[in-house]
Amino acid sequence: MAIGFQICKRVRKVDASIVAKFRELPVANISDNMSRMSAGGPSLRPIHRGGVLAGPALTVKTRPGDNLMVHKAIDIADPGDVVVVDGGGDLTNALIGELMAALAERRGIAGLVVYGSIRDHDTLHAGTFPVFAAGVTHRGPYKDGPGEINVPIAIDGMVIEPGDLIVGDGDGILCVPFEAADEVLKATEAKHQAEIKQLAAIKEGKLDRAWVDATLTRLGCRIHG
Repeated sequence: MAIGFQICKRVRKVDASIVAKFRELPVANISDNMSRMSAGGPSLRPIHRGGVLAGPALTVKTRPGDNLMVHKAIDIADPGDVVVVDGGGDLTNALIGELMAALAERRGIAGLVVYGSIRDHDTLHAGTFPVFAAGVTHRGPYKDGPGEINVPIAIDGMVIEPGDLIVGDGDGILCVPFEAADEVLKATEAKHQAEIKQLAAIKEGKLDRAWVDATLTRLGCRIHG
C-alpha cells in the first residue's frame, strides 16, 4: 500500500434522502445538536454568492500547493458528492479556480471545500456553485503529487471520513459522521421547529424570558438596585 500516494475506494456514503433533509436545516442548528464540538474552523468561508452545500464527502489529502489529486477526485466523484480537500491549510498556492469549479459543476458535484486557497475569486463569488475555502491567492498550483483520495482527513480538528455528510452555509462547514446522521437529523429537525415557534413568539411579543433571571439566580449572580 502506497501511503501518501493512493486512490482508495469509498465503501459507504450518506443516502441522498438524508442529504435532502439536511439541506433544509441551518448549519448552526445542526452544530448545536452535536454539542457545538465540531467545526471546520472560522477560516473556511463561502466564496460563492450564496446557497447551501450538502452531500457525501469524497475526501482528498494533498501536499500543500499541489492539486493533481484534486483533479482526479473531480473526475471520479459521483453526482451529488462534495469534494473536500485537506491542503494542510496552506494559503500559498491556489488549489482550485474557475475552470475546475466549472468542471465540477458540469459533472453534477454538489460543491467544493478547500482547506487551502482558491483563485478566480471574482468569478466564483459571482456564481452560486458552492465553494468554501480558507483563503484566496492568484498564485497557481503544482501538479506533481503526492496525495490520497478517500482517506480520513482533518480540517482544523474536524475529522472527515469518506462518505460522511458535509453541510455548509453562511455560518461555515460541518461534518456529520455517517453513523450519526439519522440521530443528528431527528434532533436538528426538532430544534428547528422549536426555533420557528420562538421566532413567532418574538414577533407577537409573547416570548417567555424567565429563564434568564432563573439562570442568573442559579449561578449566584448578585443584582444590585
